[in-house]
Amino acid sequence: MLKTSHRISLALLSLCLLLVLPSVVHAQFDASTLLRAQQNGQNTGLYGNNPFDQSENEGENPEGEQQDSTRERKIRKPLESYFFGDSIRALNNFRWHVSRDYNRVNVGTLDTTLTDYRIDYPFYREDVGDIAQGALGQTSLPLNYFRRPQFFDFGFASPYYAYTYNMENVDFYNTKKPIIRMSYEESGQKRFREENFNIMHAQNISPSTGFNIDYKARGTRGQYVWSRTKNHNLAVAFNHTGKRYSVHAAYYNNHIEQQENGGVVGVWALRDTTFEMPSGIPMKLSEAEAENTYRNNAFFVTQSYAIPLQRVTDRDFSLADLSTVYVGHSFEYSSWSKIYTDNNVPYTDERDHRDEQGNFVSAEHNYYDNWFINPTQTRDSIYERVISNRIFVQAQPWDRNGVVGTIDAGVGLDLHTYSQFELDDYLSGHYTKVKKTSYFAYGSVNGKIKKYVDWGANIKFYPSGYRGGDINIGAHLALTGYLRGHPLILEGRLSMDRRSPNYWQENLFSNHYIWSTPLNKENETRFEVKFSVPDFAFEVGGWQGVVSDKIYYGADSNVAQHAGSVSLTSVYARKDFRLGGLHLDNRVLLQWSTDQEVVPVPLLSAFLSYYYEFWVVRDVLRLQIGLDGRYNTRYYAPGYNPALSVYYNQREVEVGNYPYMDAFVMAKWKRMRIFLKYQHVNKGLFGNGEYFSAAGYPLNPGMFKIGISWGFYD
Repeated sequence: MLKTSHRISLALLSLCLLLVLPSVVHAQFDASTLLRAQQNGQNTGLYGNNPFDQSENEGENPEGEQQDSTRERKIRKPLESYFFGDSIRALNNFRWHVSRDYNRVNVGTLDTTLTDYRIDYPFYREDVGDIAQGALGQTSLPLNYFRRPQFFDFGFASPYYAYTYNMENVDFYNTKKPIIRMSYEESGQKRFREENFNIMHAQNISPSTGFNIDYKARGTRGQYVWSRTKNHNLAVAFNHTGKRYSVHAAYYNNHIEQQENGGVVGVWALRDTTFEMPSGIPMKLSEAEAENTYRNNAFFVTQSYAIPLQRVTDRDFSLADLSTVYVGHSFEYSSWSKIYTDNNVPYTDERDHRDEQGNFVSAEHNYYDNWFINPTQTRDSIYERVISNRIFVQAQPWDRNGVVGTIDAGVGLDLHTYSQFELDDYLSGHYTKVKKTSYFAYGSVNGKIKKYVDWGANIKFYPSGYRGGDINIGAHLALTGYLRGHPLILEGRLSMDRRSPNYWQENLFSNHYIWSTPLNKENETRFEVKFSVPDFAFEVGGWQGVVSDKIYYGADSNVAQHAGSVSLTSVYARKDFRLGGLHLDNRVLLQWSTDQEVVPVPLLSAFLSYYYEFWVVRDVLRLQIGLDGRYNTRYYAPGYNPALSVYYNQREVEVGNYPYMDAFVMAKWKRMRIFLKYQHVNKGLFGNGEYFSAAGYPLNPGMFKIGISWGFYD
């Protein structure tokens, strides 16, 4: 037995030596070759300098002694993904989002500059901003009709679009070194304070593999009575973008709690000087203790594998330049719930109307006209879940940036579940559940002609199922020319949509609103054209849209559908002037709607930012001092309905013609950014005193804010 075991051991040892010896000899040969190349001053990296190359002897051997040629130098492969071009790979850090349907990513850089950092409300960062309910963490709706969210899975949460995570806005990162970035902003007295806390950690395990965690906590304790808001958002993401295989996976959670005060009892309460503190201004639902709670849990994973149609060699840095076919699968799970509560307590308007002598007469009102389920209190609960699967194929006929760069095709299946409380549920003890199934197919083609032309077209069609007959067709074209090295870009986009109403627009049973009415599909055609000169901070664009059978929420907050067509036109211009350290940034939007009762928009909206920027200490401390101003003309701005969590087209009061201004000082010291701001600096100084954005909901009064952001790179 022992002799037999010895023979087996010797045989195994001999086999190991036979396997290992060639590798050792090859390693010695490579190491000696590498050493000779280093002594001759040659670049030894297969693809140039590799920032991830970490030799154990780097920085040692100061005397110039000859290194041991038997030690193999460890070379880590660089980022080889076909998703990223050379200019992106050269960045120390960058981030991107994944596409829901296609095997593509949208790349962006990490913002560590002073640009827009003092704008702490996220819905104010795009063009001229939003119609806002008031404070940080609360609802908003873009002033620009063509930026308003569409195809939002859970429509009742769409007013929080600027805060919530979804599959296409979860960040993924590639970092040369681990990053931790923290920021904190606060304002106002402790009992009325607004707080904004963000923390992000991103780290790469290898050049192609990384993970990150993003957490945001934003909200207010309430400048006005019963307006406390908590908005918490978490995303945990993992990515691997290898030469052939890529995977993106993430879990995200959105949790929102908002006390709903229903807005001010009357414009007079905002103007009246008897209320020294905003918390004393009477609100319609403050005694009813109305509140909304939203919960969203979601997970997605999308992965693809590349099958090259040409021979791949070690010299091929990535597959972007080779004929390749990619096959992939995408899975997404998302569940949303909303609970709305209130009590039946009327509010008093002390200046409801005047009597014959001209004296004010007070009157009591109920915020809601109907109490269908319970006459004393409300607890409406609704739930929605979507499980989506997609299988896709992407063909790359020549190279990814060729005249025909990629051809995409895919099929998908969406499983919808809707749940709400109805009268029959009193007997059964279970909520009513409705299940729907959607089938769809989609495709696209994209290409480039060098750096001058970028074009593409796409189509998505639902042949049967819940959304049977829905179709989306789109196309885009971008032309780039150069004048003295400066790019001039002309872009055009066209889209045609036929879409079904969402489930809740046709079916709702709640304490205050009930409807069960089939609606027609909406049809909308949009055309967009934009001309920009990025190097001179100039941009001008226009949108033209025609929508028929438009679904909206009418003056009574009930769902309505317009039996006809509405034409919408928007013209947007941006120009940032610079005179030495003086910056004059201007954004202006003009809009026209042929039916303001269906789609109300202000004629003019503007955001102006004028500031002076300079070095206090060269390359160490940079400072900005300036003013931000927002303005729109008067119009019947949408109101906000707490029970439905929707913006509706009220026709009682016009809003606007009030400049809302902030004064700020902003600094960047090495990796730290700081701002000091007095929000609404013009309160009581000039303007008509009606500082509303949404009808009935006053914006925040004057208050001081401080913020700090710090990045750590280890």
